[in-house]
Amino acid sequence: MQFNTKPGGALQGVLRVPGDKSISHRAIMLGALANGTTQVEGFLEGEDSLATLQAFRAMGVTIDDPQAGKLSVRGVGLHGLQAPATPLDVGNSGTSMRLMAGLLAAQTFDSELTGDSSLARRPMARVTEPLQQMGATIDTLAGGLPPLLIKGGATLRAIDYVLPVASAQIKSCLLLAGLYAEGTTRVTEPAPTRDHSERMLQAFCYPVGRSGATISVTGGAALKATALKVPADISSAAFFIVAASIAPGSDITLTDVGINPTRTGILHILELMGANIEIFNKREFGAEPVADLRVRHAPLRGIEIPLQYVPLAIDEFPSIFIAAAAATGRTLLTGAEELRVKESDRIAAMATGLQTLGVDASPRPDGIEIQGGKLGAGKIDSLGDHRIAMAFAVAGLVAQGRVEIADCANVTTSFPGFVELAQRAGMQINAVRT
Repeated sequence: MQFNTKPGGALQGVLRVPGDKSISHRAIMLGALANGTTQVEGFLEGEDSLATLQAFRAMGVTIDDPQAGKLSVRGVGLHGLQAPATPLDVGNSGTSMRLMAGLLAAQTFDSELTGDSSLARRPMARVTEPLQQMGATIDTLAGGLPPLLIKGGATLRAIDYVLPVASAQIKSCLLLAGLYAEGTTRVTEPAPTRDHSERMLQAFCYPVGRSGATISVTGGAALKATALKVPADISSAAFFIVAASIAPGSDITLTDVGINPTRTGILHILELMGANIEIFNKREFGAEPVADLRVRHAPLRGIEIPLQYVPLAIDEFPSIFIAAAAATGRTLLTGAEELRVKESDRIAAMATGLQTLGVDASPRPDGIEIQGGKLGAGKIDSLGDHRIAMAFAVAGLVAQGRVEIADCANVTTSFPGFVELAQRAGMQINAVRT
């Protein structure tokens, strides 16, 4: 799949981007482990979250086919999963693999977690090593790479674990394992990360402790089925927030956007750059805060991105880099080593793409320096990374000519219907099969 963009056009109208991917994953996982039937609205029907759904079906959980984002999960309880007949293929989803490793480590049956060629290059030792400290038996390929071969029948023991990097996936993996462990599992974060797991565990009536930067769960309680409404994904909204900010004449409203404070780094960063973002109609979808966002074009300026916002915007940096490229002056990001081990090396991929468009972009081991200015035309390789592809689609709005983006099929992992929504908003973009 290739995206072709033409410059020009302003974004207008009221838009709703698809449901939050992180929350959709967790809704399936915790719904499957709960007692009773969980009703979900706003589920993201993207390939990543559908991979999680299929994995739990393969373990004996009855889950409806999503209908306009609505589905039911008939939970089997913490100890009701069944041995899958084949390896569990989670496609491109690092969230699925890392979180499921935690709960599968405690099952009575053997299991194998595998994925696509991109996921096969992503580091898993960061979850397998603490799980092994808890008593799990997990084998990987050299370097801690997938697939994960998990031996059933282990007795897990609670641990106190200090995260070496700020990662919600590692934290969530260990909390899920902690549901089965003997004693109280404590995870301490070096910086705040998204807290969807903690919020959702509490929504399922499972006690979660919090003391400063330490989150804890004690094994042996039960999850109680509930009704969940999934907010629109701020990581998907990010592309339209940036697009409206940089395209003259733009004025859009994004509805039902999740504004969990552990995810709003992009809003803080863009506001420091001079963006015109109005947050209104604040309310809650269960345990998650949501709001509507009105975004109007504004001249942006380069900034040094504050370190405290880095973990709160880790998935949104590809779009933030486009904002920086369209801004006046220099933008500097540091403290973002985690971007090197996403679906691609996002620092290298974005720097290369920006340089192709004539932007002065200098990668660093833990970030990037971008000198804002004019964006030229060019051909970009997204490296199969959905967020790289969508970021350069946004860049096409203000480029000096056509921007062609290759290897875009994986956009469906997180944002089915991206091109259609972008066209409806006013972007000049189309997708062609290659």
